[in-house]
Amino acid sequence: MTRTTARLGPLTGALIAGTLVLAGCSDDSPSSAHDGHSSSSSDPSASTSTDAAADHNDADVTFAQSMLPHHEGAISMAGLAPTRAADPRVKDLAARIEAAQGPEIDTLTGWLSAWGADTDSGMDHGSMDGEEMEGMSEEDMTALSNASGADFDRLFLTQMIAHHTSAVDMAMTEAADGQNADAIAMAESIRDSQTAEIAEMHGLLTDIGS
Repeated sequence: MTRTTARLGPLTGALIAGTLVLAGCSDDSPSSAHDGHSSSSSDPSASTSTDAAADHNDADVTFAQSMLPHHEGAISMAGLAPTRAADPRVKDLAARIEAAQGPEIDTLTGWLSAWGADTDSGMDHGSMDGEEMEGMSEEDMTALSNASGADFDRLFLTQMIAHHTSAVDMAMTEAADGQNADAIAMAESIRDSQTAEIAEMHGLLTDIGS
């Protein structure tokens, strides 16, 4: 082997290696560009938001606008229990009502915002279709605020039974006429949970006595 041949061996290997590296870069570039384009053209969050805003009807809006002040009224009633109720079971029930309905208020408000609907339906607490709902008149709230002890317990349970009954009716209407799957699911949950609480409150009233 001559010295010239010896020098060409390593040089040729280097040239071949360089060619392979360049070829690999060339092959990756279109794929990378394509992948980048595919990623930027897909926006799942925007699509989900659009679907959520579109997937509702008038019944869903009415349900949310009516249940929102209704829940706020129930929380106002329940907020009186810690300092006025005598029976610990009434205090426990009031705390559970606040814990359940507080987050639902946030959800209802979010739906109405996504749907471009007013969160203020123009109704008083616990009213629907412009008519005052049982258990939530101004006079009833005043009486409840002024009561204490066993008198408060009886009045709270009586008013909350009427209030829950109205909520169950609203929920059943939404379950039958609504379109939004999440709103229907909430309505069904309200129907079931508040029906159970109505039975619980009737039992408490029996225990406390008139």
